[in-house]
Amino acid sequence: MNPYILSIFLLGLGLGTTITFMSSHWLLAWMGLEINTLAIIPLMAQHHHPRSVEASTKYFLTQATAAAIILFASSTNAWITGQWGINELSHPMSSTIMMLGLALKIGMAPLHTWLPEVLQGLDLTTGLIMSTWQKLAPFSLLVQMNLNNSVMIFMAIMSTMVGGWGGLNQTQLRKILAYSSIAHIGWMTLVLQFSPPLTLITLMIYIFMTFSIFSLFKMNKTTSINSLATSWSKYPTITALTPLILLSLGGLPPLTGFGPKWMILSELTKQELNTIATITALSALLSLYFYLRLSYAMTLTLSPNTTPMTNQWRFNTKQPTIHLSISTTLSLMLLPLLPSIMAITN
Repeated sequence: MNPYILSIFLLGLGLGTTITFMSSHWLLAWMGLEINTLAIIPLMAQHHHPRSVEASTKYFLTQATAAAIILFASSTNAWITGQWGINELSHPMSSTIMMLGLALKIGMAPLHTWLPEVLQGLDLTTGLIMSTWQKLAPFSLLVQMNLNNSVMIFMAIMSTMVGGWGGLNQTQLRKILAYSSIAHIGWMTLVLQFSPPLTLITLMIYIFMTFSIFSLFKMNKTTSINSLATSWSKYPTITALTPLILLSLGGLPPLTGFGPKWMILSELTKQELNTIATITALSALLSLYFYLRLSYAMTLTLSPNTTPMTNQWRFNTKQPTIHLSISTTLSLMLLPLLPSIMAITN
């Protein structure tokens, strides 16, 4: 793609998200979501491959449906209450419909089925944008809505379960990361109505970890579990770091990913939701299983050595790695700072 055209689309992505961030009116927020959607579709279809065209078509239809639901919910609320403000969504029917529209936008269960199929048809760079940047605008609306709804808790629990169960039988890395995204969305929205700052901290840490793992897979040029076995001979340092980031995504201490899950379970027990906390903790074990499976495929499985040489040739990469160094450090070593960050945000 032409660099000038690419920069225009990336500016459109930033503009749409910024408009949604700054808006207090539902029509302006809806406009920002639409700009965001229209800016990423050419990036998804830029490779002119049948899979990417199919993925962009599915994404467009899904997001158009979600935008129509959001517009219908905001219009219904304005018709009943006379208010267009985002934090004035007071009618129960309008708030429930709005929550379903935003859940379809970000891929919460049971409205999640489009996300693995769309992500599988994209390259890793566009998939990274889909898994991180595209979540920011809908989450900003969810935080502003001040929901107190049992439907959201039910959808959050279902997302953590579906994200764990769905990734067990997958061999494609992009589908595994899609189910990981669904599970993390469930963790974030579960605690949203009790502690919005904790939701934002969890989203920030999820973005760091997802950025790191997508960048590592892109540098390694791997899209399936089978191709992970050849990574040791190409990038031994990356092969050593990737399992740690995967275990951080799974929430193992003392890595960064343990902090948000620990604080979310602590908040749920403070709210006397012990059953829900137990279910989500058990669902984290399902996700941890396929993270361990990927770690096993990278570190303990060696590819067949078909060459007479002991070591394969390793070429120096031309890609910049400073962003990867920063995100990997944050993904692995941020745990001691989380209590201070939580104290500042509260």
